[in-house]
Amino acid sequence: MKRIKKTLVFGVGNEILTDDGIGPKLVNQLKNDINPDNINFETAFVGGLEILDFIQGYETAIFIDAIKTKNGTAGDIYEFELSDFKETLHLSNLHDISFLTAIEMGKRIDYDIPKTIKIIAIEIVEDMIYSDNFSPKIEQKYEDIYKEVSDYVKQYAQSS
Repeated sequence: MKRIKKTLVFGVGNEILTDDGIGPKLVNQLKNDINPDNINFETAFVGGLEILDFIQGYETAIFIDAIKTKNGTAGDIYEFELSDFKETLHLSNLHDISFLTAIEMGKRIDYDIPKTIKIIAIEIVEDMIYSDNFSPKIEQKYEDIYKEVSDYVKQYAQSS
């Protein structure tokens, strides 16, 4: 299969569930601020097997998703690779197979899976209330979150 582009930056989440939409909102802003030819920006509210259709044909996939951990602080940013993956809100879907299982299955059935997969997870507060606004804690930290995520994507784009 012919590679589509070198890198996919993929925002996962539901933009009308408070902080849950941080992945898509960040990616939509990144799409307007970063325009290298080797990066494609996409968003969706999917997980499990559905992810395979989006990532097929890329050298690298960078996922941006929300996460809720027991002792996390709102706005903390975590970077994972498959080898140290921690379940995020959407890349692990209770109604589908896990993200890691989907990747392994894709490899077994000859999907053109990216050689490099990175996950950027942002610690959130609220993901169960319908609102297209962030919770106050995330709203207050959004510009800092955006800068850190943007710097990561720009740095990665230059090095790949």
